[in-house]
Amino acid sequence: MKVTQEKLPASQIGLEIEIAPEMTKQTYEQVIKKLATSVNIPGFRKGKVPRPILIQRLGTTRIKAAALEELLQDGIEKAIKQEDLAAIGQPQLRSDFEELIQNYEPGKPLTFSAAVDVPPEVNLLQYTGLSVQAEEVKYDPEKVADTLDRERQQMATLIPVEGRAAKLGDQAIMDFKGVIKPEDDEPDAEPEPIPGGEANDFQVELQEDKFIPGFVTGIVGMNPGETKEISAQFPDPYGDESLAGKPALFTVTLKELKEKELPELDDDFAKEVSEFETLQELRDSLTEQFQKEAEEKTKSNQQEAFLNELIKHVEVDLPVTMIDQEIDSMLTQTAMRLSQQGLDVKQLFTKDIIPQLRERSREEAIERLKRSLALREVSERESLEATEEEVSTRVAKLKEEYPEEDIDTDRLQEMVENEILTEKIMDWLLENSSVELVPEGSLSAAEVAETSPAEPEVEVSSEEPVETVEVTEVTEVTE
Repeated sequence: MKVTQEKLPASQIGLEIEIAPEMTKQTYEQVIKKLATSVNIPGFRKGKVPRPILIQRLGTTRIKAAALEELLQDGIEKAIKQEDLAAIGQPQLRSDFEELIQNYEPGKPLTFSAAVDVPPEVNLLQYTGLSVQAEEVKYDPEKVADTLDRERQQMATLIPVEGRAAKLGDQAIMDFKGVIKPEDDEPDAEPEPIPGGEANDFQVELQEDKFIPGFVTGIVGMNPGETKEISAQFPDPYGDESLAGKPALFTVTLKELKEKELPELDDDFAKEVSEFETLQELRDSLTEQFQKEAEEKTKSNQQEAFLNELIKHVEVDLPVTMIDQEIDSMLTQTAMRLSQQGLDVKQLFTKDIIPQLRERSREEAIERLKRSLALREVSERESLEATEEEVSTRVAKLKEEYPEEDIDTDRLQEMVENEILTEKIMDWLLENSSVELVPEGSLSAAEVAETSPAEPEVEVSSEEPVETVEVTEVTEVTE
């Protein structure tokens, strides 16, 4: 079989394939034999239909089309194997099938064109000596005190309050009913009830951020048993657009007040909320935890900065198949995550929505592929790899941590290998480039300032770790 290759855009290889005369004749005869044993023709038993009658009844076009389908499929498969192409996805026929039927003559050569996607060539222009800026996340000692305070709040005992008025921080039990105030130019209009703006024996902590502005402020100073009208204002914007910016009036009856009695911050408290025997041990553990978190977030910011810089220096013509496969993977991961959250994926991923989701995911898929290919190129140039010992050690550790989980060992090993290799590549990049650490929030603020209101950027939390990329194989009345 004669095959001629041609490089095409989007990492495709064009193939001009010439099928030998004896093969075009042989396939045609085989198709006739198959049809003779499967087609029902009145007056004849299967397999006993004379050839002229079979051809007359079925028509030469139908027989040639069936033979062509076999010739094309077999020809493309053999051409890919013969040319030793690492094909991805399904090959595409470039010749017009109808024209092939008209030109196809059994016993004569058949020439047709096809195309197949192949892994792209990666041209990494620079990957050493990169210079980036990354936000430094510093350890905040106040986080320890805040954490301990939250634990105390959760363990607090509610004590009934007598002899004083309500204040911020109290737990209030109340009845309330809200209406929308008429506009100033319609003083005689009837107030409109607020949907969901009524409750009895409603209990809540008196904090301003729990309600629309003005509501809690109006309750502060009330005494149990007192009824009062409180003016408040719905913010704009607001979740319910019909209420956004509108003035409201609430009739509130305060029925009971309670205040929190916090446990003592001592060794007994530490034993109650943790596995530590003393408060100092708990403080030391929290300090170490938050220091490590700050270091990891800083490193994650550095890695993200290097990845964003690295893909600026990569030239790659991505095949459509690879992009589609990456989009498929992204949507599958999203669907699995939503399903685990208890959402009905079938209602979210409808036939009308999926094409829109695919189009929205396209740019992210391209960027993910560029990152993955760039990292793989670095690993190949610098001979970086995850050793068997490193992989087996981490796999064993994970199995110890999750002994009751039903784990696919092969899949786990593959994931761990990619994780370790990604870590090695990123560490290598950090060692062979320079990074300037800047105060936390400074780069984010600059990005917001540069973003046009008409073209808002998608916000990505800098607290999320850099994803492990496949480098070994690219395939009520509240606000």
